[in-house]
Amino acid sequence: MSFGQIVIGPPGSGKTTYCFGMYQFMNAINRKTIIVNLDPGNENVPYKSEIDINDLITLEDVQNEFQLGPNGSMMYCIEYLENNIDWLINKLKDFSEYYILFDFPGQVEFFTHHKSVRNITKILEKLNFRLTCIYLVDASYCTDANKFISVLMTTLTTMMMIELPQVNVLSKIDILSNMGKLDFSLEYYTQVMDLSYLLHHLNNTSSENFFGLNKILCELIEEFNMIGFQTLCINDKNSVYNLLKEIDKSNGYIFGGLSEGNESIMMSANTTDPLTEARQVQEKYFSNIDDSQNIMKSDREILQDSVSSLDLDNINIIENI
Repeated sequence: MSFGQIVIGPPGSGKTTYCFGMYQFMNAINRKTIIVNLDPGNENVPYKSEIDINDLITLEDVQNEFQLGPNGSMMYCIEYLENNIDWLINKLKDFSEYYILFDFPGQVEFFTHHKSVRNITKILEKLNFRLTCIYLVDASYCTDANKFISVLMTTLTTMMMIELPQVNVLSKIDILSNMGKLDFSLEYYTQVMDLSYLLHHLNNTSSENFFGLNKILCELIEEFNMIGFQTLCINDKNSVYNLLKEIDKSNGYIFGGLSEGNESIMMSANTTDPLTEARQVQEKYFSNIDDSQNIMKSDREILQDSVSSLDLDNINIIENI
C-alpha cells in the first residue's frame, strides 16, 4: 500500500512550490517522500523529481511533430501518458515504500471535463495507491465575490470529476492582506458559510440581468454542501503541519501508514479545529481585525499542545534553491 497526493490547481496557484515545500517538510519528519513531475511544461523546477514525464515525452517534441500550440501539446502529453501508463507504473515500483507527490499541469480542463487525469488516478487506485487530491487556489480570489464564486464552482466540478478524497487549499495566505480587503472574516471563506451574504456583493457588481443566475449558483453550491478550504503559507511550518494532518486523515495515512514520523500526527489528528485554525491564521496575517475575531488564549494553547510532540523548530522550508 502506497500513499500520495495528486497536486492540482490553476496556473499560478503554487503547485510546484507546494510540492517542494511539502517534500522538505515530510522528509524532515522522517517520512520518505519523492516528487513525480507529470507536468511536461515544468521547466527549471526547484526540486529533484525521481520520475519525470519529460523522460517519456516532451512538449517541444509534440509541438514540432504535430504543429500544436502549448495547450494542445499539453493535452496530447497527458493522453500519451494515459496510453502508456505502464511506463509510470514500472517507475513507481522502485518507490513502493515512499510517500509520493504527483505534480500535475495547471490546465483546468484536465480536472473539469477531460478524463485522462481521472483515468490515471483510477488506475493507481486499483494498484493500491491511497491518494488525496490537493486542489490549490490563490487566496487572493477571496477579495472579489465574483472570483470567489467562480472558484467555488470550479472546485465543486473538480471534486465531482476526479472522485478522490479532496483537500481544498487557499494558498499564499500570508500575502492575502496585500491583495485587498475581505468582505467577511477569513473563516467565512474557509467554511463557505451562508452564501446569501455573498450574493449581496455579487449583485452589487452585476447587471440586474444576472441576479437570477447569481442566486441559482449560490443555491447550487449550498445544495451540494461539499466545499471547504484549508489555509496554507508554505514557509510556515505550523501551517504545513496543520494541512498535513487533514491530508493524512483524508487518505487514511493515520490508520495505515504507521512509520517513523507519523506517530505524532496520529495522536494529534483529532485535535484539528478548522474554525480555530482560520481565526489563528487571520490573527497572524491580518492586522485590521477587531477583538471579536481574535481567538482566545485557550485556543492558542490547544494549537501549541497539538504540535509540541513534533520538533518544528529544526525544520526549515525554502521556496527555491
